[in-house]
Amino acid sequence: MFTSVANFLEVWRRESESTARVLGALSDEALSYRAHDRSRSAGELAWHIVTAVREIGKHAGLVVNGPANDTPMPRTVREICSAYEKAAASMADAIEGSWFDGTLSVEDQVYGESWPRGKTLFVLLCHEIHHRGQLTLLLREAGLEVPAVYGPSGDSIQP
Repeated sequence: MFTSVANFLEVWRRESESTARVLGALSDEALSYRAHDRSRSAGELAWHIVTAVREIGKHAGLVVNGPANDTPMPRTVREICSAYEKAAASMADAIEGSWFDGTLSVEDQVYGESWPRGKTLFVLLCHEIHHRGQLTLLLREAGLEVPAVYGPSGDSIQP
């Protein structure tokens, strides 16, 4: 759980840069790649990451300029990346412009439970990191290069 707005913003900016790199590694052709019939396609997973920024943020009273869950998935990686970058920046702006450290202890109803806003932001990050990890696997299976996230990937190491 976050207890400092500055700490969250530092982590959010670093993690959203990593997410943007992973999203940008997709190809338009790979958006339809599906590892299993019960799984999301790479595009559906990427779009879920994008729409979750607004969706989870609204539970904490944030107005995030991003697509809603029911917004149709764009057809190109470029559009998905653009939507993500705008939503991620909007999330940071919304928090930076109106929250202070004490705001993180305010409780909201989130998915049927009472969560402090610091927890909601932590869950947002965990959710994004979880799905970003899934997406790196789909990149590999689709034959695309996996970008470095927390260190070099097998594709970023030169033999």
